[in-house]
Amino acid sequence: MPKISSKGSNMPSSPIRKLTPYADQAKAQGIHVYHLNIGQPDIKTPEVMLDAVRNIDFEVWAYTPSQGTETYRNKLSEYYNRISYSVTPSDILVTNGGSEAITIAMQACVEVGGEIIIPEPFYANYNGFACSAGITIKPILSYIDNDFALPPIEEFEKVITDKTKAIAICNPNNPTGYLYSKEELMALRKLCLKYDLFLLCDEAYREFCYDGNEFISPIQLEGMEEHAVILDTVSKRYSACGARLGCILTKNKELYATALKFAQARLCPPAIAQIAGTAAVDTPQSYFDAVLTEYTQRRKILVDGLNQIEGVFCPNPKGAFYTVAKLPIDDSEKFCQWMLESFSYENETVMMAPASGFYSSSNAGKNEVRLAYVLKEEDLKKALVCLKKGLQAYPNKRI
Repeated sequence: MPKISSKGSNMPSSPIRKLTPYADQAKAQGIHVYHLNIGQPDIKTPEVMLDAVRNIDFEVWAYTPSQGTETYRNKLSEYYNRISYSVTPSDILVTNGGSEAITIAMQACVEVGGEIIIPEPFYANYNGFACSAGITIKPILSYIDNDFALPPIEEFEKVITDKTKAIAICNPNNPTGYLYSKEELMALRKLCLKYDLFLLCDEAYREFCYDGNEFISPIQLEGMEEHAVILDTVSKRYSACGARLGCILTKNKELYATALKFAQARLCPPAIAQIAGTAAVDTPQSYFDAVLTEYTQRRKILVDGLNQIEGVFCPNPKGAFYTVAKLPIDDSEKFCQWMLESFSYENETVMMAPASGFYSSSNAGKNEVRLAYVLKEEDLKKALVCLKKGLQAYPNKRI
């Protein structure tokens, strides 16, 4: 029998999706599952975006340029310049979703066998992207007790070697919802300039910042023109996850040219998605205002509800639409599977993502789960009841 590759064997499973068979089994038994495990918003996609798709009129569904259509990149530059990024269309490389943006950026910035430093917990698929690129993640642990703030810069310096080529962050953070301050970004800026490192910033949740907190991007910081690499997507901003449309934003021309070679190898980003993305830039501000109001209320319901459950601790996230909660349990993977496989309350249960899958350090996050507040208020309240009852019934609880 032929043997699969070692890279394939080492490729990690998604902690967000690997419990799906248990959820499917529960549904087949007639149990309603509240999906708090995945960042799939139920917010309606902007009408201007949907109309652009409905009104498409072409006779040949042709390739697009590898870097993205000129029309879309021109429109995207308008969007970024409204938020003071000072970019041109030639700084934008359109990708097949934010995932491809991250993968290409990793391959273009870091040698095979090289290292990239990432504060953890981090978006679980970074592990898979790094595995595909043949690079090693050096994690720096952040802690739920101080809301997952950026670890001290001294901790970064401890792991920097001649193999270190980049630091990566997600801001606002997935899975924690933490929003990095200007002071924290300035500290990273100083580190990148000192050691000549790239700073990759996944900004998928840029629009989701709460309580008047300000979003700062490394591309806005003086001196970061050659170092800042912004990774973006329309998935969350416009509730258009299925469009699979993202981009890399960099003013570093050598890096752009290198990333373009990877983009040429995969041919081009999707034509229809770019038509929709072009229209999406004209989404009225009222849409974002309404969405932010909705998520602010959902956040309050979920975080307040979690902290009212005995033995549960949940910080109040400043951004994105996720939170990580510490539960009175022995093992989050076992608990999340048990909730789907062995528990229901009034014929309902909850699907969550074990937070251990968002860490690289062994045994980290063992009693933590990530929850996405992407359901309507009524469903969040019902999910909280199910979770409370589940924790009371769980045989390995630690209250």
